[in-house]
Amino acid sequence: MTNDVVTIIGGGLAGCEAAWQCAEQGVAVRLYEMRPVRQTPAHTSDRLAEIVCSNSFKSDEVNTAPHLLKEELRRAGSLLIAVAEATRVPAGAALAIDRERFAAEVTARIAAHPRITVVREEVTTIPREGVTVIATGPLTSDALAAEIQALAGAEQLYFYDAIAPVVDADTINYDIVFRAARYDKGGADYLNCPLDKAQYEAFVEALLTAECVLPKDFESDKANYFEACLPIEVAARRGRDTLRFGPMKPVGLRDPRTGKEPYAAVQLRQENLMADSYSLVGFQNSIKWGAQKKLLQMIPGLEQAEFLKFGQVHRNTYVNGPKLLTPTLQVKHEPRLFFAGQISGVEGYVESLATGLAVGRWTAALIQGRPLLPIPRASAIGSLINYVAHCENNDYQPVNITFALLPPLAETEARMFRHKPERRARQVAVALAEFDQWLTAMGGGIACHAASEAA
Repeated sequence: MTNDVVTIIGGGLAGCEAAWQCAEQGVAVRLYEMRPVRQTPAHTSDRLAEIVCSNSFKSDEVNTAPHLLKEELRRAGSLLIAVAEATRVPAGAALAIDRERFAAEVTARIAAHPRITVVREEVTTIPREGVTVIATGPLTSDALAAEIQALAGAEQLYFYDAIAPVVDADTINYDIVFRAARYDKGGADYLNCPLDKAQYEAFVEALLTAECVLPKDFESDKANYFEACLPIEVAARRGRDTLRFGPMKPVGLRDPRTGKEPYAAVQLRQENLMADSYSLVGFQNSIKWGAQKKLLQMIPGLEQAEFLKFGQVHRNTYVNGPKLLTPTLQVKHEPRLFFAGQISGVEGYVESLATGLAVGRWTAALIQGRPLLPIPRASAIGSLINYVAHCENNDYQPVNITFALLPPLAETEARMFRHKPERRARQVAVALAEFDQWLTAMGGGIACHAASEAA
């Protein structure tokens, strides 16, 4: 390539991981982040890789799809997974992080890399030459979103995403809440607010009549919410028991004081290593803040709670991957342009940084004149990108990693591994073997260790 510097637009999870991977392969990177020059509706700081929704990187239980994805990233030397593990907080079988320490450490590591230059300014137009990665995430600015829409040649896609509330730990009534993880996985890492039937029904009734903030530019009944992150008021409209089978599910939660499961429960997950704040798991919503406080204080144990952050809804932007992108996440008619992260059509923190890792490797290969090898379909990252590039659904929506995305075992192996745990373990083994082969062909993994001060 005539220009040997890769331009990456967006300093979120995907952009930072792409920058690190590319730089570690010996290629210079210019990483653009518009904050603090211009803020987004959801971010609160100028740090790179700031987490704005949940602080959970999902399950890290062996032989689950999220664990498989993390294991592939570990083998490839993911910077962000290494920092996440160094800044983790108790969360049962999940990998949850202290979001402030995480963002601070990623920012420091990126800024210190000799081949990465961080530029703090808004990019409003797509560069017309050189290798460029668009990793601006779901909160892409209006100006650049318009450029992307023109590039894609189709109507911009979107969905609404939501943020869960965060409560001050000192204002929780510990005489009412109890500590437990569902099915005792991970010990007593969660706080649980138990509700009896009358309390649950009163909460749902108040929720259904609470005043909400209508999504900007759209009527609420037209808002295209992501199914895996529904606001609680939207879920409640689908049936009064919907929440009891969703975020307020009591199954597997035994109150140690009674030995019984409550009728419903609200789980609180530790936000940071200091344990001075907790987020309400799955309680994202678009309720006006005054009404939201009154509603949440109906939950047993939160009667006097003070909230450090209220739930809110924001618009997420993403492109139509199957129409626009190749299996190496290049724009079909502009192969020097790559997309990575949520804007490409994946959902979730780890999924986003996984595409960033892949694109970082591919951009380095492009600059160095090496072949861009697609990631094998059998792997978790390969399956995610296969969905982005080849999804045949007319209603294309972002996707999380699940075993449903991976190819099924061959018929002979399926007969050998009849039980689900055995099949899952075999799929994981196949995926890792295929991914290791790709990794070797692309230059191997990268030794990545989080700085000692992040531990």
